[in-house]
Amino acid sequence: MFSLGSWLPGLTWGWALLDALLQGLVGACAISVLCSLLKVYLYIQCLNDPEGQAEKEAMRAQRRVLEPLHVLVLTGLLALVGSRVAALVVLEFSLRAVSTLLSLSKGSHSTQLYLLCQYSLGCGVSCGLSFLLEGAPHGTCNLALAVGLAGLLACSARRLARHVCTLYELHSTAQYCGVCILLLSTGHRIPRLLRRALAITFTVADLAAVALINRDFLSTGEAVRFWTPLTICYTLLIIYMQEEPQQSSRRRPVFQTVLVRMGGLFILLLTVGHWVDIFHVLISLLGELWCLLHARVMLEACWRQDFTQRSRLDRQPRWGSEEAS
Repeated sequence: MFSLGSWLPGLTWGWALLDALLQGLVGACAISVLCSLLKVYLYIQCLNDPEGQAEKEAMRAQRRVLEPLHVLVLTGLLALVGSRVAALVVLEFSLRAVSTLLSLSKGSHSTQLYLLCQYSLGCGVSCGLSFLLEGAPHGTCNLALAVGLAGLLACSARRLARHVCTLYELHSTAQYCGVCILLLSTGHRIPRLLRRALAITFTVADLAAVALINRDFLSTGEAVRFWTPLTICYTLLIIYMQEEPQQSSRRRPVFQTVLVRMGGLFILLLTVGHWVDIFHVLISLLGELWCLLHARVMLEACWRQDFTQRSRLDRQPRWGSEEAS
């Protein structure tokens, strides 16, 4: 007969795997909510833009089976990524987002940034849950409740996006659907809502990421040897991002940026990380590419909208100078 002690390591490993899957599922649901709300906003914008009809039809034609598949794949990828690499991904995106927002002209915003943060958002939610529930006596039960709430929000947001893509054009003109009437008057506020929610999420995630990274160090010297090359690497990455054009009509620069970011993280962890971290970086690369491929239609709509907004802002000073002269 086997003693109870011989089963405890297996039980511990099984609970850890279950917790990782639940955390990954919550992160995947958060990404699904972000994409659904952004899809609602972009569909309404494309409906009012004569040049955005191709993107509107492409968003409407997306198959429903892709959404559950997207969540399932993200759940697996986020569950496999270690806490150290997830924390590094969160910190890197936070610095890049702050740099991008500071470089934008006054009165403008980057809709494309919402789509570029998908995988980082999933890692941030996973890091936040791992930090907040660390050592909790009923952590698995809390994660199960979080999965239920996140799944409810994701399903509701998905139904809203499906309703808008199917019936908004009819209901907005007939004005007999309360949801479509509400979106007709307040749909332009969706980016503001997402911006506030993401700011809170990444603030918590950044604090959790720093705590998760520092817990592996036994002395201050080890922490300095890790954070010094990390700071240099992230600084060079941000400088590289700023030198690139902020807007582009092609997909290639976005995917090239992902390769550069993950390549820099790969080289960094070769020097100061563990071998398992390198495997987690490759998983993160797959996650980033998967999110961008799934959102390629919305990326086209974001590029068009951001380009139109930037062109309008560039013309305003010119008109003001002509009137003054």
